[in-house]
Amino acid sequence: MRLAVISDIHGNLLALEAVLADIEGRGVDAIVNLGDCVTSPLWPKETFERLGELDLPTVRGNHDRWIVEMPEAKLSPAGRFARAALSEAERAALHALPPMLEVSPDILAVHGTPADDSTYLLEDVMDGRLAPAARATVAARLGAAARPGGVVLCGHSHRQAVVQGPEGCLVLNPGSVGCPVFADNPAAPTLEHRSPHARYAILTRRRGAWGAELMALDYDWHAAARRAAANGREDWAVAMVTGAVSPA
Repeated sequence: MRLAVISDIHGNLLALEAVLADIEGRGVDAIVNLGDCVTSPLWPKETFERLGELDLPTVRGNHDRWIVEMPEAKLSPAGRFARAALSEAERAALHALPPMLEVSPDILAVHGTPADDSTYLLEDVMDGRLAPAARATVAARLGAAARPGGVVLCGHSHRQAVVQGPEGCLVLNPGSVGCPVFADNPAAPTLEHRSPHARYAILTRRRGAWGAELMALDYDWHAAARRAAANGREDWAVAMVTGAVSPA
């Protein structure tokens, strides 16, 4: 079994197409999407339409939920851009996505944690940066989802990781397809160094054991930066080409 895992596309259609092209040549059995599909000043509507063509099993991310639930005044600028770009029916379709998916009897897909799409599963914020969470913290966040020999797929932090959790459970974060750092996050300028690559993962089961490949792909991130700048978001343009946001 080979399962491609994508997450946190954030409306970056160019990065998504690069990932899909790479997946096509790797002989996977299926693709699962862990959410945060469109929120950005990039191509939210076009990305929604492309994902509609693919019809992938998809988990609802916090931004997919907020595009309906969050009051306009509290929504981030990127969230307001995406909300305006989508029709009411399209926004409702994102909101209707399930908060978790049982991909198979031993693979659970979530966005953040099994209980909360806005909480990191494998990281904590320390001094304005993400740091690996303590074992007890990860175990508490996993709860009953930590099954012997099972897998939990998560996104949200935009950081690739493979962790052996409690009960021998494997936790896989594929990283972000199209958003190395969410520039609207107030902590973005203080985050650790990242890169602009389009990221995803392949989960493979061989002889009863799970393994994972973490992918980081080159794509035309300068074009993505030009799109952000054309939509008035120079901070996003910087993030697209450097994986970082400059302090104001």
